[in-house]
Amino acid sequence: MHANHEIAERQVTGAVMQRILLAEDHDDNREMLMRRLTRAGFEVRGASDGQDALTQALAWKPDLVLMDVSMPIMSGLDATRLIREKLGATIKVIALTAHAMNESREACFEAGCDAFATKPVDWPNLMEEMNRQFQGRPTA
Repeated sequence: MHANHEIAERQVTGAVMQRILLAEDHDDNREMLMRRLTRAGFEVRGASDGQDALTQALAWKPDLVLMDVSMPIMSGLDATRLIREKLGATIKVIALTAHAMNESREACFEAGCDAFATKPVDWPNLMEEMNRQFQGRPTA
């Protein structure tokens, strides 16, 4: 097992549980990632479209949002822009997309995402990125 992956999975032990909102429109992907995040020690909620993600982010104020870029009703990028408009940078957002081109990456950062991860999700890399986003935040 990758050393940083182990650290990321253990980071919540003995600390305040980090709250993750997973915005993913594909039910199977959302359920699988929610199970893995829960087993890793996070408190997790799911959203199936961009509007749902925005509504939950504003009400629940998670520590981090894993935001699928391409979703129905409202795109993940539009939802991120509105989260930033209403809450500023208080919530970290990692964009999830199957498009790894530089233009896609730039669009994610322009919308206000803090980081970018490709799909299908590479679990160890995602955990490392989440750990980077949580660094410097109080955990107890």
